[in-house]
Amino acid sequence: MSRVGKNPVIVPAGVDVSIKPEQISVKGTGGTLTLVQNPLVKVASDAGKLTFAPANDSRQADAMSGTMRQLVNNMVLGVSKGFEKKLTLIGVGYKAQAQGDKLNLTVGYSHPVNKLMPAGISVATPLPTEIVIKGADRQRVGQIAAEIRAIRPPEPYKGKGIRYADEKVAIKETKKK
Repeated sequence: MSRVGKNPVIVPAGVDVSIKPEQISVKGTGGTLTLVQNPLVKVASDAGKLTFAPANDSRQADAMSGTMRQLVNNMVLGVSKGFEKKLTLIGVGYKAQAQGDKLNLTVGYSHPVNKLMPAGISVATPLPTEIVIKGADRQRVGQIAAEIRAIRPPEPYKGKGIRYADEKVAIKETKKK
């Protein structure tokens, strides 16, 4: 059985969880998130704790109970605390500027690159070479960060490009004659 699925999700004060047969909704200060209910998992709520159990003895139901538990836990953490990803720009003349829900990047192309942020995701640039992406939905924050990184991924010879703040880029040695 999934060990992750055995742990209950503790719902903090100020977070409201509603369980319906087709979806689970989590509402808090960070917004409202919904997740489609999986028929292989039984979800129960009692005294501020959510428990997840497989609906049958199949391997798939067992694995899905752990997955559903973690997805709901991420939703609860997202609406209460939120998630953030930090990106760093490495390179001469590389800079980023946040203007409302738009991110303007100058990363070595002949033109500036503009990236529009979807609803629920905020972007900030505390420094011209730093980008901070915040939001309640962990998957969307990570996806937007990956899309921004893909605009100019770090190259292996000088390390120039957009990288995650905690990412280590292995620098290759140049070719010798």
